[in-house]
Amino acid sequence: MRWLVTGAGGMLGRDTVEELHRRGADVTGLDRATLDITQPGAVRRAFEEHRPDVVVNCAAYTAVDDAETDEARALTINGGGPRLLARACAASGARLVHVSTDYVFDGEARATPYPENHPPAPRTAYGRTKLAGEQAVSEELPGASAIVRTAWLYGAHGRSFVRTMLELEARRDTLDVVDDQRGQPTWSADVAARIADLGTRLSPDGGARGVFHATSSGEATWHELAREVFLLVGADPDRVRPTDSQAFPRPAPRPAYSALGHARWREIGLEPPRDWRSALHEALPHIRKEMSQ
Repeated sequence: MRWLVTGAGGMLGRDTVEELHRRGADVTGLDRATLDITQPGAVRRAFEEHRPDVVVNCAAYTAVDDAETDEARALTINGGGPRLLARACAASGARLVHVSTDYVFDGEARATPYPENHPPAPRTAYGRTKLAGEQAVSEELPGASAIVRTAWLYGAHGRSFVRTMLELEARRDTLDVVDDQRGQPTWSADVAARIADLGTRLSPDGGARGVFHATSSGEATWHELAREVFLLVGADPDRVRPTDSQAFPRPAPRPAYSALGHARWREIGLEPPRDWRSALHEALPHIRKEMSQ
């Protein structure tokens, strides 16, 4: 089985390539410089050269605030790119795992995680463009595609909230962190593992297709996550002070609640990603090592 990972220069793309290599898979990772998924000719050449059986699309426009004034470009990447990939998969008989986001929901739920079949209602340009990508994949490749929604990602590679907290812990006496947004801190390596599991099960005559939520189990606010980071590095968690979203106004509103339900994993015989605290405990040494290099 040959795998092709787009957006392989990003946090999740790098982890997905590394996870597939670890499993002994035949995988090619292409970053934006080597494959612009918005260009039909580039997509066609990539499929002709690499002849993938499974494509994992990690390429995306992820600048949530910039998308508010750059929605057309975001839509080209987040909506048009996945459509081109899905069409290429349909023409070649390949399967597609497409990565999406919690921003397709309105973030107004309370206490009950969004199930996979909850009606989307994005409130931001970024969310609208990511929903367009989901719809494109479902339309072009309904029987051989899976949509993997994730959220609150952090990883060893690239910028993340967790890495920022580690940096600020070393520089500031106290931090003010938002405590009125609740979600699921998720280690990108855990998502990569679920993507690798899903790709091998994805088939038109099987159940491993449609929408899956790849987020850690459990919930936290950003404030609770920051306190946990401090605890794990031996710092006083009371140095992290709670505040609300109004203290940090942003062009794109952040979801107040973005926990996602995990029922689909058990339907195909897999457990959802582990509890966020357990994942963070394992992830921190990897992140700190990367920061020290």
